[in-house]
Amino acid sequence: MFKTPQEMAEFVKSLTPQVKYNKNGYEIRTKILEMAKDHEAMEFQFKLQGYEASLKEDKSTGEMVNKITMPSVPGVEEILETANKFYNFVENTNKSKE
Repeated sequence: MFKTPQEMAEFVKSLTPQVKYNKNGYEIRTKILEMAKDHEAMEFQFKLQGYEASLKEDKSTGEMVNKITMPSVPGVEEILETANKFYNFVENTNKSKE
């Protein structure tokens, strides 16, 4: 996918939001939701590229069985859950109270 570490760094940099102080709360939430959607889509693509293979031993035959499962396509719930995690990070609500 990426030929050099520089290409990967540029890709990650393109996903990083640009801080502009003139955005209102709705614009910030929209950007976070967009980031969450992109994050979930990227995770799905990574899983889809290799499926999700796991090896298990069949007890009756003693053979190794390769089980391949298709990853689930992220839906609204997964995207909103990721968006909430991103938003909590921005709001610093996950800080431990001292």
